[in-house]
Amino acid sequence: MTDADLFYEWGKEKPLRHDPIKAIVAPRPIGWISTLDRDGRPNLAPFSFFNNLSSTPPTVVFSCETETDSCDNAEATGEFVCNFVSLDLAQQMNVTSEGFPPGVNEFEMAALEAAPCRLVKPPRVAQAPAALECKVLKAMNLTALDGQTLRARMVFGQVVGVHIRHEFITNGRFDTAKAQPVVRCGYLSDYAVVKEMFELPRPRFTPRQLTGKRDAV
Repeated sequence: MTDADLFYEWGKEKPLRHDPIKAIVAPRPIGWISTLDRDGRPNLAPFSFFNNLSSTPPTVVFSCETETDSCDNAEATGEFVCNFVSLDLAQQMNVTSEGFPPGVNEFEMAALEAAPCRLVKPPRVAQAPAALECKVLKAMNLTALDGQTLRARMVFGQVVGVHIRHEFITNGRFDTAKAQPVVRCGYLSDYAVVKEMFELPRPRFTPRQLTGKRDAV
């Protein structure tokens, strides 16, 4: 570290006008979460505090800080769907980020077609390249170092069903670059899109390479 590096203790100093954490932890995938409330009314909202946590079984998590309908609905019904946000759906996704009153159908507000799921009751976004049907494993708030309960509520879900549109399957793989996922990259309105990918094979070290020992001559 040099004298030119900026360091500050979060929560005690504020040397920048805007908190950089969201820009540093980026890009972040968007979980476009669809749920049903207790009365069977659909809700759809995007969350950039979202990610995949494990592969066997596949487990995802999303976190609510201000928009609570999705968390409330998922906890109450035990189900939700994570819809893939592609570039051609970015504007509709943005419409559903509005804090509509409970009971407002965001599918209708964003002119989106709702398609039925197979294993859960909430609908999915028909136009989305992929969607994950999920059953809730746990919902919880974390406790900060000072003992305060964080306002962010996390919902963990196990993926029980997968929908993929056929045009986004290439050689037996989901074609991420073709689907062009939209991701969050920082502050209030910063987004990016994945349009190309590259491969970086994992290195394969032998035990001798790891220990630094050489073959005898």
